[in-house]
Amino acid sequence: MLDLIIKNGDCFISGKLQKKEIGILNGKITKIDDTIKESSKDIFDANRLIVLPGCIDTQVHFREPGSTDTEDLNSGSKAAVAGGITGVFEMPNTNPPTANEKEFQKKLNLAKNRMFCNYAFYFGATPTNQSELSKLKNFEGCCGVKLFAGSSTGNLLVHKEEDIEKVFKYTSKVVAVHSEDEDILNQRKKLRETGNVLSHPIWRNEETAMSSTRRIVKIAKRLNKKAHILHVTTKEEVDFLSQHKGNITFEITPQHLTMYSPDCYQKLGTYAQMNPPIREKSHYDRLWYAVRNDYNDTIGSDHAPHLKVNKDKEYPSSPSGMPGVQTLLPVMLHHINHGKLKLKQLVNFLCENPVKIFGIKNKGYIKEDFDADFTIIDIEKKIEIKNENIQSKCKWSPFNGYKFNGTPVATIVNGEIKMKNGEILGEPLGKPMLF
Repeated sequence: MLDLIIKNGDCFISGKLQKKEIGILNGKITKIDDTIKESSKDIFDANRLIVLPGCIDTQVHFREPGSTDTEDLNSGSKAAVAGGITGVFEMPNTNPPTANEKEFQKKLNLAKNRMFCNYAFYFGATPTNQSELSKLKNFEGCCGVKLFAGSSTGNLLVHKEEDIEKVFKYTSKVVAVHSEDEDILNQRKKLRETGNVLSHPIWRNEETAMSSTRRIVKIAKRLNKKAHILHVTTKEEVDFLSQHKGNITFEITPQHLTMYSPDCYQKLGTYAQMNPPIREKSHYDRLWYAVRNDYNDTIGSDHAPHLKVNKDKEYPSSPSGMPGVQTLLPVMLHHINHGKLKLKQLVNFLCENPVKIFGIKNKGYIKEDFDADFTIIDIEKKIEIKNENIQSKCKWSPFNGYKFNGTPVATIVNGEIKMKNGEILGEPLGKPMLF
């Protein structure tokens, strides 16, 4: 007897939508057929719905240990499954940072039986932890190394060229980079205007990003290592990175594909403040050019919540970052409905490419013997994002009041339905991803 059969859905299999039934047993896909005759403990009727492989958000900050008043692994994972996300890669700029074996193991222990989605953690690079980085090859639940080339939230920073080189040299994992040039950031700090968040993208200008990205690509290519540039924001980087594919991959966020300056700052103030910043429309247009042409490899939310009490502080005392794991799919499905990208591309960015880049085992595809993770969407359903429905502890979204076409209606993790029609179900039994 099967545990679950998904019936009547349009299933994304082998690059296209197919009417199939999917049988699940012990957290695995055991059968894909036109009709499944076996009996099952549970049936999910996906009539008029689309069944995707489980979507993975490859950049989230769940703030634990440290700022657990803002978010923790449990609340962040609820926001993930509420948004149709079955797996997350969580960042190491916590307090203390996840930058040694003891802290990494502590985070795995904190996640066990507390997270509704599956998970993997980045190991934080420091200027002096190369011996730790060289041991990561077989770490369970380790997706890669996070390198902050420019300072952002937290105190992980590796900005000297010789130290960046050591990080790449000593690790066999993908190095995911927050790419801003610390020296230029410090030189330009005087351009910040108290009380004027519109000065944020002037301080952290295009050259801050481009200078760092050029350096990262040069080092990674010379050492023949994999670099993944996070939250790319500039037209200059799009043009540069599209000429350096292969071991160099990059991410764009839904925020940078939906908002632009100065409108977003006029509307949201410091709630639109993030690093690297949301820039003017010419950059937004070039990011969309990248998406249309598949130059970028992933779309990650960079879910980085802060409490309103902190976001309400006067700039530049206000922290950078915004929540996004719950809204990533509604935002991108809305863009699909408006012809800005295709569903197949979204599956590449959220399912297949994360598997290819990071080497995740048994995920990203609907195939027999693969893990039974599914994101089930209603491409036509209209929703409105409201702060009161945000599962994150921060209880706000930059998309509050936005009306979107298309939304996840169910999230299945390891063969168990964890979200249905917005309601979180069952116990938090997410597992570490294997690589």
